[in-house]
Amino acid sequence: MTQTSLVELDAAVAECRRCPRLVAWREQVAATRRAAYANETYWGRPVPGFGPPDASLAIVGLAPAAHGGNRTGRMFTGDRSGDVLFQALYDVGLASQPQSKHVGDGLELRGTRITAPVHCAPPANKPTPAERDTCRPWLARELDLLRPTLRAVVVLGAFGWQALLPVLAELRPVPKPAPRFGHGVEVDLGGLRLFGCYHVSQQNTFTGRLTPAMLRDVLARARDAAGLRPGSPRDA
Repeated sequence: MTQTSLVELDAAVAECRRCPRLVAWREQVAATRRAAYANETYWGRPVPGFGPPDASLAIVGLAPAAHGGNRTGRMFTGDRSGDVLFQALYDVGLASQPQSKHVGDGLELRGTRITAPVHCAPPANKPTPAERDTCRPWLARELDLLRPTLRAVVVLGAFGWQALLPVLAELRPVPKPAPRFGHGVEVDLGGLRLFGCYHVSQQNTFTGRLTPAMLRDVLARARDAAGLRPGSPRDA
């Protein structure tokens, strides 16, 4: 990876075609479109992370949604999982508004960057282990570029947790055996605090496995660990 900035990295991510199954699926979805979005032009490409380049908090999800990020070009934007996440980020002072419907809607993240271990929308929201591993260098380079300011990471779901730990192990010591995922789990990695949180999937939020209060609690703890103040940019 030769990218020297997140701007360069994001541009390179958006051109990636390394996983044939994911390329075919994301482009098929973009061509056929959902009826509710029939008049929209889908992004239909890998979705890069977004947020300030000096973020002290990262949120790591799973992969873009077929009719969410794959449509809008921005992680979690335009889908129901994003509705839950952005509301919670707003509630704890990490987002400028409680929803995000499209790129250019005015949303700004405060000291926070959102990304994922897989940048293309996968069929049935299930990337394969091989696709996860093929996409890993993008996440590794992203975290490396964030390393000077990054202080905390929230991982949404076990898939993201399992994908992230090998990446972190390349950048800093990780305990062995590796810490296990669980909601509310907090791990000190020597200057970086890792937080586990159930994914904001509809399956979790509709059934009450993950409530807004549970999500806010983890985000607030991570916000504090990252040295962020509610409603204000990251302190230099």
